[in-house]
Amino acid sequence: MIILKKNALTMRKTLVTLVAAVGLLAAAPALAAGGAQHPRSAGFSFEGPFGTFDQGQLQRGYKVYREVCAACHSMDLMHFRNLGEAGGPFYDPHAASPAENGFVKTLAAEVQVPDIDTETGEAIMRDATPADKFPSAYPNATAAAAGNGGAAPPDLSVMAKARHDGANYMYSLLSGYRAAPAGLQIRPGQYYNPYMAGDMTPFWTGEGHAPPGGFIAMPPPLAAGQVTYDDGSPETVDQYARDVSAFIAWASDPRATERKQAGFGVMIFLFLFAGLTYLSYRKIWKGVAH
Repeated sequence: MIILKKNALTMRKTLVTLVAAVGLLAAAPALAAGGAQHPRSAGFSFEGPFGTFDQGQLQRGYKVYREVCAACHSMDLMHFRNLGEAGGPFYDPHAASPAENGFVKTLAAEVQVPDIDTETGEAIMRDATPADKFPSAYPNATAAAAGNGGAAPPDLSVMAKARHDGANYMYSLLSGYRAAPAGLQIRPGQYYNPYMAGDMTPFWTGEGHAPPGGFIAMPPPLAAGQVTYDDGSPETVDQYARDVSAFIAWASDPRATERKQAGFGVMIFLFLFAGLTYLSYRKIWKGVAH
């Protein structure tokens, strides 16, 4: 009887521990979110198992990145030739290769990159070629941090993969700057954004609960009319944020469309294979008791 009681007590403690562990795991996402407001949906064309990137949107997004975001943020994993690859913003099926794409050559030549003179050995600046990486605005991370209040701007190469609901998160953040609510103590050089992870409780002096979101050191980067679109699309903050978020999402996973198409083909194959396997089973074991 004593042994049974001890076993029951041990089992009860184990169950309590498991329930507590599950509760902590369930609360982890909420704690990690820091009270940030859930990202708004931008209705991107590439969402879902059959979604594809809109080439026109990618072209506009690249223009916003080059004229606005590239002033601070790097994309170290991107080369200009990537822009001309299949599914990319400037893909041309008639080009011999992405490096021979005329659009890509023109876009690369608009940017200056550092190099070394092969005759004198001195540092020079030259027009970029499709083989070059996207240049960084700063020579190194230390200079980037020094120019931005002590924190280097994050690289955007895989930003859509580094954030939950990446594209929608970036869209919401870029278009979601708000004036700080009355009662929120905000320091100079900081900006309030409800989609930025953080905890406003220590800085909240108003009534009720602290507002969602957090502080961000990046000033609102987008303004209406800031970038000129050649296709007549609206030149608004919302459209800029939508387009550049789509471009960064593509840069983070440029083979996404190919993977989706391959996955669909694999699913069809598995379905047919399962059907053939079942029919073979019925044929072989027909009339056999088992």
